[in-house]
Amino acid sequence: MAAKTTNVTILFADISGSTRLYELLGDAPARAKVASCLKLLTDVTERYGGTVIKTIGDEIMCTYPDAETAVNAACEMHEMLMDDITETVSGLISLAIRVGLHHGPAILEAGDVYGDAVNVAARLVSMSKARQIITTRTTVEGLSPILKASTRFIDRAPVKGKRETLEIFEILWQQEDVTLMSTGVIPDPVHQAQLKLTYHDINLTLGHERTQVSMGRSKRADITVAEVLASRQHVRLEARRGKFYIIDQSTNGTYIMSSDQEYFLRREEMPITGSGQISLGRAFSENPQEVVHFNSDS
Repeated sequence: MAAKTTNVTILFADISGSTRLYELLGDAPARAKVASCLKLLTDVTERYGGTVIKTIGDEIMCTYPDAETAVNAACEMHEMLMDDITETVSGLISLAIRVGLHHGPAILEAGDVYGDAVNVAARLVSMSKARQIITTRTTVEGLSPILKASTRFIDRAPVKGKRETLEIFEILWQQEDVTLMSTGVIPDPVHQAQLKLTYHDINLTLGHERTQVSMGRSKRADITVAEVLASRQHVRLEARRGKFYIIDQSTNGTYIMSSDQEYFLRREEMPITGSGQISLGRAFSENPQEVVHFNSDS
C-alpha cells in the first residue's frame, strides 16, 4: 500500500504501575493481567472507531479520525480501569494508564504510522502521570465546547526536532476535577432551589449543598444507570445560581421528557425546570425502562 499523509489523532496509552503488579502477583498472573488490560484498551479503541496500530510491551498506540473521538475514548479507558480491581495478598490494586494524544498530519503506510504527530504524542505520554490525559493546544482547539471546557493549561514543553515549545493541556475526565475548578467562583444564591432526582431506590437532591451529580453506567457515577446504551460517564447535572443544567457528554446522547415534550442533547447542555424524566441513550418512543425522574422547586 502506498504511503498516505492525512490528519489523524495519535493516542498512546501506557500502563502505569505494571512493575508493581509483577511483584505482587508473580510473572504469569501479572502478564495475564497486563494482556487483559491491553485487550480492554483495544476494545474501547475499536468501539470508538479507532485503529490499534501496535502494542509495545505494556503500551498501546492507536489512531482516531478526530480529536473529539480520541478524547472520549481515552476517558472511557480510564473509567473502565477504575472499575477493574484486582485482589492480591497485600490488598486491592487497580491498574491505571497514562495517556498522551495529539492531532496532526501523519504518514499511514503498511499498517503503521509515521511523522511529527507520532513524535509529539509519544513525547506527551512520557510526560503524563497515572490517570492523566495530556494533549496539545492544537488538539484542544478541535474539541467541542463541552469537552474544551474540561481542559486546563498546565505547561510548556520542548519536543525533539521542534524549535518552539508546545503548550500542554490536561483533559479533566474525573468529575471531582471539574468541581474543584468551579468551587467558590460565584456566590450562593439567596433562594436555595432544589432538584430532586429519583432512580429506583436512589434519591439525590441537587442544590446548595450538592452542586453536581453524575449519571452513567460506571459504578463510580453518583447514579449508576443500568442502560446498555449509556456511556460510563454519560451526563451530569449542575446547580448554578439557583438554576439547574443538564450536560451531555455521551456517545448516544440524552433524552429529556418535560411537559409532554421530548428534548435531545449530544455534547451540549440545556437548563431544566419543573418535573420530568431523563433517559440515557434511548428515546422515549422506545419505552425505556431505566429512566431517572426529576422534580425542581425552582
